Amino acid sequence: MFSGQGSQYFQMGRELYDRHAAFRSAVRRLDAMAHALLGRSPIEEAHRGEKSQNFDRLRYTHPAIFIIEHALAECLMADDIVPDMTLGASLGTFAAASTAGFIEPEQALRTIIAQAEAVEANCERGGMTAIVDDPVLFEDPFLRDRTTLSAVNFNRHFVVSAGPAILDDVEAELRNRSVVHQRLAVQYAFHSPWIDPAREEVDALLRALHVTSGRMPMACCASATVHRNAFPSDHLWDVVRKPIRFSDTITRIEDEGPWRYIDVGPSGTLATFAKYAVHPDSPSTTNAILTPFGRDVKNYEALTGRNVA
Repeated sequence: MFSGQGSQYFQMGRELYDRHAAFRSAVRRLDAMAHALLGRSPIEEAHRGEKSQNFDRLRYTHPAIFIIEHALAECLMADDIVPDMTLGASLGTFAAASTAGFIEPEQALRTIIAQAEAVEANCERGGMTAIVDDPVLFEDPFLRDRTTLSAVNFNRHFVVSAGPAILDDVEAELRNRSVVHQRLAVQYAFHSPWIDPAREEVDALLRALHVTSGRMPMACCASATVHRNAFPSDHLWDVVRKPIRFSDTITRIEDEGPWRYIDVGPSGTLATFAKYAVHPDSPSTTNAILTPFGRDVKNYEALTGRNVA
């Protein structure tokens, strides 16, 4: 499972990067390409700050998330943890698609860097707030009339997007109601009309993307469907514009399960979501590797049964 914006943080993947030679090599290979396009290394940017700070500059977070995820998936497959299916949520769909063989990783990396620059150039600043409550709360006018429902992750967790001033007011109301919530480390209101000004430029980028039949199926949270053959490249606009239907996607693929859900994102959030999204009687299991709390190497070794070197 490949997560998107909001799962990143300073120092993400650093422990595995420092201690796992194959992971470090895979990261450096993609980072060198990103450095050539950006003039700076997104991985150096990711490893520059403290975990307590927000890592939210889009032109660096977009490629850094992709690089970490794709490199980790490469290492797992080299250690015989080979997926039967990939799952992409939001930006993570690019890494899910490249790992599954639908697009080349270098082409995906170029596209997401250009996409980040298009959003920065064309869109007003915004934000996203995760809310720990039943998604039915969104039907309350203080949310429905002012924000966009941008993700439903399980039956007690959803995300809304809006302009920053609107989110300030919404969060004040959530505090008044004692509803747990958290602003994500994202400077733009993805999965909402706030990013529509970038569509023309992003569509042009996506038309140039060569999509082929994959080596394995890919579940996509934009449509809660499983792609087994090539999909139209403009579907990747839906990936950043339509709501993330993580809960619906898990329900859909559980019909083909049980699964071992392995989160290759920077923070392990999808593993947590999957744990709550699957039916309590399901024999499916979940694994996280990278988290903001350390233990990355131990998690990797426990999953693969191999010592990191």
